[in-house]
Amino acid sequence: RMPTMRLIPLAALLLCSATPAIAAAPVNPLIDYPGFERLTSEVRTLRSKRLVPLATFKDMATKDNTLILDARSPAAFKAGHIAGAVNLPFSDFTAEALADVIGKDTNRPILIYCNNNFTNNKEPVVTKALPLALNIPTFVNLVGYGYRNVWELGEAVDFTNPAVGWVTTQR
Repeated sequence: RMPTMRLIPLAALLLCSATPAIAAAPVNPLIDYPGFERLTSEVRTLRSKRLVPLATFKDMATKDNTLILDARSPAAFKAGHIAGAVNLPFSDFTAEALADVIGKDTNRPILIYCNNNFTNNKEPVVTKALPLALNIPTFVNLVGYGYRNVWELGEAVDFTNPAVGWVTTQR
């Protein structure tokens, strides 16, 4: 019985050495998570001061040079959006695409909204998981690309309310 007891530590050592070492996570030089964390921390304070009610949002939209940006998919935009909005899907955000849509003026007032601004919870504005509402990454990305004059519709409304100015472009 004693020789078996001596083999157990040896077997354990052999098993451990045969297990492949866990490789360090690859580092992608094109992704900066700590930078993202710093940016979202900075945006938290700015965004909290830039949530506006519908009446203010609509009033701001009438001012010269103000842009209403809809970052939903082209299909959702076509199925319905706030009148006067332009569409640039969030997945297409790049410095160049934003400059093409917004222009070179990084201080241009930009108004944003998303599915979660509408209480209807049906196409084309099905409610997203609350922490994943498109307003949040849209705001973060706009500020990250240098557009700091961003204002967000800060309430949930019914898109059939005439005050919203909901329009469709589907035919």
